Amino acid sequence: MLNRVILIGRLTKDPDLRYTPAGVAVTQFTLAVDRPFTSGGQGEREADFIPVVTWRQLAETCANYLRKGRLTAVEGRIQVRNYENNEGKRVYVTEVIADNVRFLESNRERGGGSQEEGGSYSGGTSNSNTSQSGGGNRPTGNNSRNDNRDPFQDDGRPIDISEDDLPF
Repeated sequence: MLNRVILIGRLTKDPDLRYTPAGVAVTQFTLAVDRPFTSGGQGEREADFIPVVTWRQLAETCANYLRKGRLTAVEGRIQVRNYENNEGKRVYVTEVIADNVRFLESNRERGGGSQEEGGSYSGGTSNSNTSQSGGGNRPTGNNSRNDNRDPFQDDGRPIDISEDDLPF
């Protein structure tokens, strides 16, 4: 069985950071994800508004760096939970529990004043590129300015690879 989802969209508002009574950070935000087709005769694109939840250090990182309108990729699982509201009716909530969030554009690209670059942050539950010690989240890659640059762009030279480096 598999429950895995990957979404790319824009935040509809700034993330909401809260803490449980036990002191665990939890952040909620909604991602607007465009549908791959246009509706009716107007040619307008529709979107789905998908609630996302992050926990612990990932929640704090998202609250610190994500803002309304920012293009973001989310990786996680779908969860359906239910509770009884004040009128005694059963309410069902479907949401994505994210364990990896990738910031797809820097604040400068959106007109922000921060020097923070795009990056990827994981909840430490299933990403093998992330350090598991201490339960904290680590960026899954080098967060340098050249992170988005194609290393083979406009090079034109052959790649020097030894026979020992080939997997076959």
